[in-house]
Amino acid sequence: MPYAPGGGGDTLARLMSPHLNERLGQFIIVDNRPGGGTIIGTDLVAKAAPDGHTLLINTSAFTINPSLHEKLPFDALPDFVAVQRLVSLPNVLVVHPSIPASSVRELIAYAKSKPGLTYASSGTGTGAHLAGELFRSMAGLDLVHVPYKGGGAVMPDVIAGRVHMSFATLPSSLSHIRSGKLRALGLASRTRSPALPDLPTIAEAALPGYDASNWMGLFVPAKTPPATVTRIDQVFRDVVQAPALKEKLLSLGFEPDGSGLREFTKSVAEEIEKWRKLIKQSGAQAR
Repeated sequence: MPYAPGGGGDTLARLMSPHLNERLGQFIIVDNRPGGGTIIGTDLVAKAAPDGHTLLINTSAFTINPSLHEKLPFDALPDFVAVQRLVSLPNVLVVHPSIPASSVRELIAYAKSKPGLTYASSGTGTGAHLAGELFRSMAGLDLVHVPYKGGGAVMPDVIAGRVHMSFATLPSSLSHIRSGKLRALGLASRTRSPALPDLPTIAEAALPGYDASNWMGLFVPAKTPPATVTRIDQVFRDVVQAPALKEKLLSLGFEPDGSGLREFTKSVAEEIEKWRKLIKQSGAQAR
């Protein structure tokens, strides 16, 4: 897990672990290796033995980093097998309640009158970072990016008002939105979320064409035997789609997906190209 404990990815991994333990007959360890915008943890898996015992759960950061950094210690698709997209994971624009804005349009107007507002992300090169950069670019704002080592580390500082806003994963922010500690203004995805059906997307609310959809997927090192990949794929598919866990995931803001090897590999390749164009267009930087 290339994020710190407490964020959306960590939550997903720990929810799945006991079910995976039972089906695989082996104890699953969630090994948090945050830092470098997921590069540290991802590189660890790239260099692990391809025996099916070291797996990576990553987000769209996997497809963003190749364009955001001049050189990575691994090569995204050649060094990995993209096994399965586990869940869709909406990012949501949240602000501290002291911010005088109750809609995306009001936030844009306020940010234009107060240059230098800060937005926190779960790390440089993550989906939350690019969601913020695209928002900044499309709305013509002067925003300052504040990267953390995971979504769990972001929430306390946004709640305390030490940063003004965040494009947080829905699972890491939903309880705080419901309690009133944070105000949700819009979703960074193409469609609304069943967890917050009345909350519009940012594209609906103010910026047509805005889309920074996020997901969590399962990867293994390249050269992992096909039979092992097939076994891992089936076990994770069964676990994520099991009714009890699926209901729990939906209630937390995860949307179970289950796109398999061929479809997921194709979408990862397409998304790498999509982010390459958008990063060049928006001027987003690894900062």
